[in-house]
Amino acid sequence: MPFDIGSVLPRLAEEVKKYSTPVVDLIAVQTRDPYKVLVATILSARTRDEVTAKAAARLFKPAPDLAGLARLSEAELERLIHPVGFFRNKAKHLSQLAGVLAKEFAGRIPDTVEELVKLPGVGRKTANLVVAVAFGKPAICVDTHVHRIMNLWGYVATKTPLETETALRAKLPEAYWQTVNSILVAFGQEICRPRLPHCDRCPIGADCPRIGVTPRRIPGQKRATPAPGGIKKFISWNVNGIRAIEQKGFAGLVNEFDADLIGLQEIKAQPDQLSDGLKNLPGYHSFWYPAARKGYAGVAIYAREQPLRVVEGLGHDTHDGEGRVLTLEYADFYFINAYFPNAQHGLTRLDYKLEFNRDLHRFVDELAAKKSVVLCGDFNVAHREIDLANPKQNEKNPGFCPEERQWMDAFLHSGYLDTFRIFSQEPGQYSWWSYRFNARQKNIGWRIDYFCVDEKSRARVMGAKILAEIMGSDHCPVQLDFL
Repeated sequence: MPFDIGSVLPRLAEEVKKYSTPVVDLIAVQTRDPYKVLVATILSARTRDEVTAKAAARLFKPAPDLAGLARLSEAELERLIHPVGFFRNKAKHLSQLAGVLAKEFAGRIPDTVEELVKLPGVGRKTANLVVAVAFGKPAICVDTHVHRIMNLWGYVATKTPLETETALRAKLPEAYWQTVNSILVAFGQEICRPRLPHCDRCPIGADCPRIGVTPRRIPGQKRATPAPGGIKKFISWNVNGIRAIEQKGFAGLVNEFDADLIGLQEIKAQPDQLSDGLKNLPGYHSFWYPAARKGYAGVAIYAREQPLRVVEGLGHDTHDGEGRVLTLEYADFYFINAYFPNAQHGLTRLDYKLEFNRDLHRFVDELAAKKSVVLCGDFNVAHREIDLANPKQNEKNPGFCPEERQWMDAFLHSGYLDTFRIFSQEPGQYSWWSYRFNARQKNIGWRIDYFCVDEKSRARVMGAKILAEIMGSDHCPVQLDFL
């Protein structure tokens, strides 16, 4: 049966009146000033609403209008808007904004998407939101919530927010264009969350097909401990700084993952620099293997069950000072968490990376001779052309050069499986995106994060996926379901 959008959206519009209003809509209610709506929208990208609201309030005191914004230096802007996500880039864009508006638009805020996207730091999502919220004109702002929810409803079947915008322009009644974003952002933050949505209290639960959805456990229900031989959930994530991601709700995400083992890479911290909250997450034992150099590399594992043994490094001084490999041994498998070196610009570290790869391969082989092996981590290589958005342009670049790909070929051919490709051969599925050029929004990415297992353990692989909706790092988590 087709999804009845004309029934669902009005009901949700009433429902979300009980929830916190998205910050951009709140600012629009307080003032119809297009300048403030534009600036707040730029600040809000990949930032929690409460952080955006405080930063916007600080900024608007000295810069209530474009003239005030033009008087602030980039350094002053950084200070005022910190700690919004990517505050340095946003400060740079805001420092350019007044000048570009003066030169190109006679000091006015343009009211069309085509004009707005010419402004620094403004993509289609931002432009559509400003057109709809500040000017009250028909526009469809598709952020991750709109894209995700419209797909789980089956109302569209798209892979990127831009595809969703195009599909909705052709299908969604225009009466809902201006309000769909604020409705679904509020609904997506409160009920239909990216991870473990609250389907048990959803007001449209009877109408929702729940495509690809795993609901949360109902509060009060105890998590079922996997029986011996039961399916376990493993997560791997390059967090690009665990102290930074702690401020973005990491503990809550761990709770939502509800995983048995969580391997983290690039923690960039020593144990004595970590909060008690990070070292003692409820329900988990934590194991840390930092680099000797502060603020660099390092790996960690959270485990529900105490392992039989913990192995730090590879037994090679060359590699182990960089904190790249941490292994937990259990009764019937090894869990190896690895952060592979980056070959670096100009391939200046390629020889070292290949040496590390060979030594890790030998280490994994030794363990695989004894029992099942699960190897996870940031491999810093896209194996095939299907694994990155622009293969031709990157053939000689780190992460896709022939030598790195040849090693990956040899590793897999020697008796290991790339678990994600067991289940999907589709393109456009990535785990890392550059922070530049709105790469994540445009899905211009690379798949460089993997779960690999030995071929003998193929029957134990129950599922593998990329959790692209999880924000907080330039990588997203990847998941393995293992029997």
